[in-house]
Amino acid sequence: MSIQRSQAMFERAQAVIPGGVNSPVRACRSVGGDPIFIAQGDGPTITDLDGNRYLDLIGSWGPLILGHGHREILDTIAETMMYGTTFGAPTEVEVRFAEKLRDVVPSMEMVRAVSSGTESTMSALRLARGYTGRAKIIKADGGYHGHADCLLVSAGSGVATLGIPGSAGVPEGAARDTIVVPFNDIAAVEIALAAGDVAALIIEPVCGNMGLVEPAPGYLEGLRALCTKHGTVLIFDEVMTGFRVAYGGAQERYKITPDLTTIGKVVGGGLPAAAFGGRADIMQKLAPLGPVYQAGTLSGNPLAMAAGLKAMEILGRPGTYERLEQLGKRLGDGLLAAAQAAGVPAQLNRVGSMLTLFFCGTPVTDYASAKQADTARFGTFFRKMRERGVFLPPSQFEAMFVSLAHSDEDIDAITTAARAALVD
Repeated sequence: MSIQRSQAMFERAQAVIPGGVNSPVRACRSVGGDPIFIAQGDGPTITDLDGNRYLDLIGSWGPLILGHGHREILDTIAETMMYGTTFGAPTEVEVRFAEKLRDVVPSMEMVRAVSSGTESTMSALRLARGYTGRAKIIKADGGYHGHADCLLVSAGSGVATLGIPGSAGVPEGAARDTIVVPFNDIAAVEIALAAGDVAALIIEPVCGNMGLVEPAPGYLEGLRALCTKHGTVLIFDEVMTGFRVAYGGAQERYKITPDLTTIGKVVGGGLPAAAFGGRADIMQKLAPLGPVYQAGTLSGNPLAMAAGLKAMEILGRPGTYERLEQLGKRLGDGLLAAAQAAGVPAQLNRVGSMLTLFFCGTPVTDYASAKQADTARFGTFFRKMRERGVFLPPSQFEAMFVSLAHSDEDIDAITTAARAALVD
């Protein structure tokens, strides 16, 4: 497999883009080797500049639940762009987008569209602070909620992948009011809330940025009860899980109602879009109704709203999530069986079509246990799978994503490659 053109492009990129990439984990530093540059995507596959084709388990880090180049999405974008791309003024499609989102996720009584997951989480936290008049927030160790200053404390995702302790450039004051607790530890949350002055608890109901870690039985219910007791705003960060683990996200799957929800990735239909929303009494504190300011030039732009609306429509068709569950289970079972056959210690965590194969011998239930995984072995696995035409997330601490474009045969090809990669 030649990657000469990708290597040449990476050299060019490093001269004009810091590290040669526009998002750090894409650099592949934690797994060894250099990134490949993608020329096109088609269904479950991507093709690099050298013409090598890969079965894709990144899906642009989650948004492409329908696969690459879905015809209905592309047609919708093409039709919408004939009338313009952005106006900086209200349009009908952003209203229909918000109405659809409210219908699918009923806890989002009112919705504000933004352009990225980071925007949605930082805006939701500002809103929670403005609503409660309190300063402190609680997040989970290893939970990643975007790169806003107050959220880069003990963060997962690329921060964990690159071994960065928080981030340079974040002033001490920005992080002073962020309380970090272990995921799945309800007692730690209770202690933190009892200290008072906590505006919000923000949590990925299913963690995807320390690798996939699911909530323990009763954990989310406990968070809901504690936040209600202490008058703290419960924020579900469903940027990753929204429209992924169920049509209505993790809150539908686990039957828990948060006060605010942040959502992104899938909801943009492959274009940059996100949103936050929740209880009307909280959302009405936003400008221009209230004193909490938030704005965005491209927020609610017609292309992203139309693509997201079409994606929500397609995903609402009968049998969609049953199929995603089947595909996710088929891949998870296959990867775990491949590791067992090779005698490699491994844990497989999965919720729906999100999953992570951890190279360790004990269960992974939080960030501390995730960090026990053998990252060197994962790096070797990543490189060998890429050589065999499978594109994995280049980090032990990221989730894989299955799409509706994957066939049973595609999944079986991936597990066959894994069997070879793990014994090679």
